[in-house]
Amino acid sequence: MDIIQILTEEFSVRREQAENVIALLDDGKTVPFIARYRKEMTGALDDQTIRRMALRLQALRNLEARKEEIRNAIEGKGALTPELEKALAAAKTMTEAEDIYRPFKEKRSTRGSKARERGLAPLAEILLAQQHSTVPEEAALAFVDAEKEVPDVQAALQGAMDIIAEDISDDAQVRQKMRDLYQRFGNFVCTASDPEQDSVYRDYYEFERFVPKMAGHQLLAIHRGEKEGFLKVNILTAEGQSEQICARSCVKNQSACGELVRQAACDSAKRLIVPSIVREVRNALYEDACAKAIRVFASNLGQLLMQPPLKNTVTLGLDPAYRTGCKIAVVDATGKVLDTTVIYPTPPQNKTREAAQKLAALVKKHGVTAISIGNGTASRESESFVAELLPELPHKVSYMVVSEAGASVYSASELAAEEFPEYDVSLRSAVSIARRLQDPLAELVKIDPKAIGVGQYQHDMPKNDLQTALDGVVEECVNAVGVDVNTASAPLLSHIAGISGTVAKNIVKYREENGAFQNRRQLLKVPKLGPKAFEQCAGFLRIPGGSQPLDNTAVHPEAYDAAKSLLQRFGYSLEDAAGGKLSGLGDQVKKAGASTLAKELNIGSYTLHDMVSELQKPGRDPRDLLPPPLMRSGNIMEITDLKPGMELMGTVRNIVDFGCFVDIGVHEDGLVHISQICDRFIKHPLEAVKVGDVVKVRVLEVDAKRKRIGLTMRGASGK
Repeated sequence: MDIIQILTEEFSVRREQAENVIALLDDGKTVPFIARYRKEMTGALDDQTIRRMALRLQALRNLEARKEEIRNAIEGKGALTPELEKALAAAKTMTEAEDIYRPFKEKRSTRGSKARERGLAPLAEILLAQQHSTVPEEAALAFVDAEKEVPDVQAALQGAMDIIAEDISDDAQVRQKMRDLYQRFGNFVCTASDPEQDSVYRDYYEFERFVPKMAGHQLLAIHRGEKEGFLKVNILTAEGQSEQICARSCVKNQSACGELVRQAACDSAKRLIVPSIVREVRNALYEDACAKAIRVFASNLGQLLMQPPLKNTVTLGLDPAYRTGCKIAVVDATGKVLDTTVIYPTPPQNKTREAAQKLAALVKKHGVTAISIGNGTASRESESFVAELLPELPHKVSYMVVSEAGASVYSASELAAEEFPEYDVSLRSAVSIARRLQDPLAELVKIDPKAIGVGQYQHDMPKNDLQTALDGVVEECVNAVGVDVNTASAPLLSHIAGISGTVAKNIVKYREENGAFQNRRQLLKVPKLGPKAFEQCAGFLRIPGGSQPLDNTAVHPEAYDAAKSLLQRFGYSLEDAAGGKLSGLGDQVKKAGASTLAKELNIGSYTLHDMVSELQKPGRDPRDLLPPPLMRSGNIMEITDLKPGMELMGTVRNIVDFGCFVDIGVHEDGLVHISQICDRFIKHPLEAVKVGDVVKVRVLEVDAKRKRIGLTMRGASGK
């Protein structure tokens, strides 16, 4: 198997690109580093493509290793033939390889294996020959042996048929044909375990769908419903089709022996192959649904992490509650905690006036301009309280309700205890809620991605696959933005390419003991941060105001000499770069000829392009190009205030296979079904919207009792 050729075809890349990606990965280079600083070798493949190639490469290598194990096992049994070796070499999937190995596996005791032990294999061969002159009963007489537990002719024939049935079930070609039948023409049938018992799975109590038409979210819901005991599931095909496939593989004629072989084939289909293939097909469907759900989750997470920060803003975080009161934390523009308190504007205390005075005093004292409200218990009442207070404040203050998913997990963690040993768990949550509005990326990286809640059925996903995908997304986002090495937390630093959790803590410790880093080269003094780690991480770590202006850009230290030569070529200095005085550099490079200049500087064209972009905007944050978050300043509505036809602005909070959920300022998010997202046909909502988008929607229907809101973006001016 030519792994490089497979990657070349599957990812539509040149062979040279595939070879270079493999070589870089094998050399221990991280995906962000390869995508950013080895574009000349990869042809500027993006990080997502490289990450998918890395996963596929591992899968193909695992397949090759398994095929070699199978080859050795068959050879060890003295059964390896040129035909088997050729078939094994051609196997493209693990399933194909395992089908080839199936006849040679050590099996548990079966009807077929017991029949072989009783010496009935020769009789099975006689039946399979299907000679018209052979009388099965007469042939079976020679195999009757009470000592071998073959008391009569019928027992001998049954044993021979059991052997035939098992051999058919081990036939790789038969299994593949059966697999194709159920994958292409199977009917997915779902029924209720107890039709009288109500549950959230009622939509699937009488459900049928053509297997190729099954949607991922349906499969995941049915899988959970079956797991919880509410549903029964099967995959059916037209009557007799599976038996026909088995019979065609071995029945030669209408002789007496042929009839017995046909019966064995039907038994093989019903008893051995169909249950196994149904499990296989169901597992494949579920795995595919999980893979798609993980991709959606990963995409949502990436969009959430890359939400634009609310910079230069003193923010008040409010963690709502009833009996225990709302916890308040005020943080400055850098996220440093300035003040904390507890107020009781909600039932049962209802100390609204006192709470308003406390909150107003904090706003005035610290110059708060933004309030971040968690969306948990008592969020609705807390939002109403804040909205009514805003007109009474001495300066303009706006607010936003943010998801507090995972805040409780973080606040009770060791990390939070280390960060805020002086605060209790609830006050830590308030700090987290405030910081989520200020800088979603820096705060959310402290939380297990699965707890952030921007997917569907995440708790049903294969844990390792989900964790790998989400960790990859976090890594991509953190490295795409870069971090200030003098202010970043250890959790944030740990997601930088080449930096482990231990090294991240060492960076923070070195910073605390020796003061702020003045240049990137100082990083080499950090314990356990050697040259290899430095090569990987340096370009993603920023040092604003340091001794080397290039350290505040994504220009890698390995290209500093080229950057200095470029600046000198056009009469600029490093100080000009630091002061953002290079806005015309791009035009000058274009006029001089980028390819010619790249050769002159002994760097690639991709590197030159990125270098010019960075020098013109040192310290830039790609999130600044996105629309700011939708802040509110009052006009709170209840779900009962909504009427069909109303047009509202909202923020996309979550995306699932069948649509997206939009926060329109009431406590419940409204659903925009995939058919209502845009006027053109789309296969998935991600083709048209992303988490964080500010969109205009129109109310279609309101079910206040079930707390469901139907929305449309069609004819509502879109985004």
